Amino acid sequence: MKNAITQFSRLFVGILFIISGLIKLNDPVGFSYKLAEYFSEPVFNLPFLEPFALTLALFLVIVEVLLGIMLLIGYKSKFTIWSLLLMIVFFTFLTFYSAYFDVVKDCGCFGDALHLTPWQSFSKDVILLFFIFILFANKKLVRPLFNHKGVQNLVTSLGLVTAIFLAYHVLNHLPIIDFRPYKVGTNIQKGMEIPEGAPMPVVQMTFIYKVNGVEKEFTENDLMNLPEGAEFVDRKDKVISEGYIPPIHDFTMIKDGSDYKDELLQEPKLLMFVSYDLTKADEDGMQDLEKLNQTAQAKGYKVIGMTNSSEEEIAKAQKKYKLKFDFYTCDAIALKTIERANPSIVVLNQGTITQKVHYNDIKKLKL
Repeated sequence: MKNAITQFSRLFVGILFIISGLIKLNDPVGFSYKLAEYFSEPVFNLPFLEPFALTLALFLVIVEVLLGIMLLIGYKSKFTIWSLLLMIVFFTFLTFYSAYFDVVKDCGCFGDALHLTPWQSFSKDVILLFFIFILFANKKLVRPLFNHKGVQNLVTSLGLVTAIFLAYHVLNHLPIIDFRPYKVGTNIQKGMEIPEGAPMPVVQMTFIYKVNGVEKEFTENDLMNLPEGAEFVDRKDKVISEGYIPPIHDFTMIKDGSDYKDELLQEPKLLMFVSYDLTKADEDGMQDLEKLNQTAQAKGYKVIGMTNSSEEEIAKAQKKYKLKFDFYTCDAIALKTIERANPSIVVLNQGTITQKVHYNDIKKLKL
């Protein structure tokens, strides 16, 4: 019985680590954004780590995949199980902190493939911690899958090389599988719609009034019977239920204070150059945009830039790279969700995304 439970734990933990790691390895840039969120001021306030978010993301996901493989084949079982234990203890603390203080809405454990609430993420880690404790207590039962040590080394090495190659590929192109709400085939207008009958947000409002020099709280129902002379001070809103949130809910195309998305998303041929931050854009990639702009316009495309940069930064980029198209602004998180390359190219037909390419793959565009 003990051996059966141990082997089940071995399979469960190993497979889950590999799946979770591969999903994040498919999109390490997205996982790095999540790490940067943890490093930001509202959470752990470690801004000096933000520039290293991508490097840390790559290291963590490769290690996650590798440890899963090592556990399944029983390679260096003592080292592997200790590493798994330390990793899951760290992530259990992280998800608990996130859930308890409500600072990060999604841990990114399974990338964009599966969104978990903070408490669901913590529960998942507690379950993993339980099974890893079983492995820790029965380390001697985790025996090598292959008797020949050379085979164990070969399988582990192949796993490491494959993970590194996959990371290199998706960083220089795009995720192999796109789980995001802006994947090819998505209609942005439909992605912003709220279905009829969808649950609406429930917000509890508390009003603060000063009564005889003392601040007191009142509910909405109390407002009709406020004491005479009550002076309004503040209002607090507590979200009881967020209701239905459409997959696309923060997309804008703002220029000169007006949102042009309703107009631009009707264009049958729209080419967007997406750069959430022009100061961080790849220079070689930016150099190619104006040439593509001229080619696209000659074929009847409306060409625009999309960014979250300031007007001053936009002007600098237009001058530096001799860009002759207008920029519209959008929330940085939305732009990061649209694409993982900076810059990247998105082609739309009346709001439907028909093509998305990394700046390294401009030649693959079919205009």
